[in-house]
Amino acid sequence: MNGLLLLLQVEETGQILQDSLNAVAADGMNSAGGELSIWELTKAGGWWIMGPLALMSIIAIYIFVERFLATQKATKDESGFMNDLLDLIHDAKVDAAKQLCKKQDTPLSIMLEKGLTRLGRPLPDVNQAIENVGKLEVSKLEKNVAALATISGAAPMIGFLGTVVGMVRVFFDMANGGNSLDIGLLSDGMYQAMVTTIAGLIVGIIGYIAYNIIVARIEKLVFILEARASEFMDLLHEPAS
Repeated sequence: MNGLLLLLQVEETGQILQDSLNAVAADGMNSAGGELSIWELTKAGGWWIMGPLALMSIIAIYIFVERFLATQKATKDESGFMNDLLDLIHDAKVDAAKQLCKKQDTPLSIMLEKGLTRLGRPLPDVNQAIENVGKLEVSKLEKNVAALATISGAAPMIGFLGTVVGMVRVFFDMANGGNSLDIGLLSDGMYQAMVTTIAGLIVGIIGYIAYNIIVARIEKLVFILEARASEFMDLLHEPAS
């Protein structure tokens, strides 16, 4: 008997929630002339949830654009620079090679310039100096990239928090509505529950894609730096003619 009553209560609650969703959708369609505006959805989600999500989306886009341009600058004319540098070193024009590195001003040129300043010392010392500077330059390129990973993980959780709060509001209104429950009272909670989930997922997806794009570009640059450093050291290992 108790199980039957519980089942009936669950079915009744499910029907109320379904009616609430239908009423919310109908209300949104009527209030916006057939469409829901972004402004209305933002207000429905609640500023204490939508505000941080909006801020996180702006930060994610800014970091992505800034790091994308930084990695693009770091690889500018990389092949031509390396050929000119190796030619100068092969011709023993060390000072000219240093000036070329300063003019280029990229992670690769900064790294190899450090190696040029160590010429005359044991080759392991030269190689170690190049590696140390290379690590510093890579760390500069990774600036704020961790924030993208944080946003991609935190945004969906913030959205889910809004969903939970919205559902609490719905059940609170249901519990206090009694037999004369007004479906309209549930609109705010249902809006918040649905809108914050969508917003959190959107921001999380943006952050996730941006993070992986930047990480892939940095990994490609690291490979280039290692390959060019190897070319540089191979040239230094060649016997003097």
